[in-house]
Amino acid sequence: MTFLRAAIAATLVALATLGQTPLSAQSPTDLSGSWALNRQSSQFPQDVGFSASFIPTEPATGPDRGGRRRGVQSETLEDASRLRFLTDEVRVPPDRLTIEVTPALVTITPDPGAPRTIQPGRRDQEVKIGPVTAITNASWDGARLTIAYEAGAGRLIRYIYSVNQSPVALIVEVEFIEGRAVGDKVRRIYEKAPALPPPSTSSSAAPPREAAPPPTTPLPPTTPSPSSIPTAAIDQRPDAPLKGLTRLGVVVEGVGAEAAKCGLKEEALEMAITKRLTDVGLRVVRYSDDDTYLYVNINTVTASATLCVSRYDVTLYSHTAAKLPHTAAPVLLQAELLHKGGLAGAGPAAHADGVLKNVLEYVDQFSTRIRDANK
Repeated sequence: MTFLRAAIAATLVALATLGQTPLSAQSPTDLSGSWALNRQSSQFPQDVGFSASFIPTEPATGPDRGGRRRGVQSETLEDASRLRFLTDEVRVPPDRLTIEVTPALVTITPDPGAPRTIQPGRRDQEVKIGPVTAITNASWDGARLTIAYEAGAGRLIRYIYSVNQSPVALIVEVEFIEGRAVGDKVRRIYEKAPALPPPSTSSSAAPPREAAPPPTTPLPPTTPSPSSIPTAAIDQRPDAPLKGLTRLGVVVEGVGAEAAKCGLKEEALEMAITKRLTDVGLRVVRYSDDDTYLYVNINTVTASATLCVSRYDVTLYSHTAAKLPHTAAPVLLQAELLHKGGLAGAGPAAHADGVLKNVLEYVDQFSTRIRDANK
């Protein structure tokens, strides 16, 4: 009887093991390879990101605070740049991902995008991602890879990478975490992509000239295809797009009822910005966004009767006509030349002055760069 029970138990264990074979066969190396985004199977929500009303929790006292309660402080420029970059990566996902997995490191290279090398298991790893640096924490859970990027002010953007075996697909789940709450979620599906062919160096590979159809709509000489522009023809000097700029418009938006409760007034902001620009010799055209213009957007919420929080963005835009790789003729594009943004919070009595001070500081920085580019 004992032998029979042991045999039955062994059989059940064997059956359970066989039933789990597809899952246990997966390994971290399954993430390796090139993956192409399947847009039909992926999610593309219109508005994804952190809520403007989120306020990070802070301890009421501390050794360097003198026992006083500390209010919400202005977001640093570095924090704002990191938050914007990481959020934009989620909103506009790469069309292609290349993942390399080694026993110690994982390198993820989006196309287009900035590569990043992560060390799973290492806490608070500082990773350079294009123009920003982020603190990351990554870990393996079987064949699933989780990477959490600290966006700043109690905010995390968490990526979860896993592979579905039938059909083979890379699943990328992204979560926006504010404090301890999980906010927006996005799910993207990537399929195995063939390796890109190397560029041909043989002249014999080119088709005969008589086989090439004549161009039906030649491009104007002033707007050649970007791929055909010689590198020497591009002005690559710092702030080259600002050279020759002497006139710009000013547009202020977003100052609504909540902002008015906190002392912010659209007309006062616009007049202060216009004065700063004219003081340095720039000609300002108010209410114009037809050419190059300074766009100021302020989004304010009243977190309580005694606390106002504003997100402010200052952007220098221009317009240009250019032919894109997929267009047959030049199209009108909006180009972002400069951008600064931040977050500030204070009581209603002091909030407007704090926001105005920060916005004007960005305007002064822009003015200095325009002036230096035109020396």
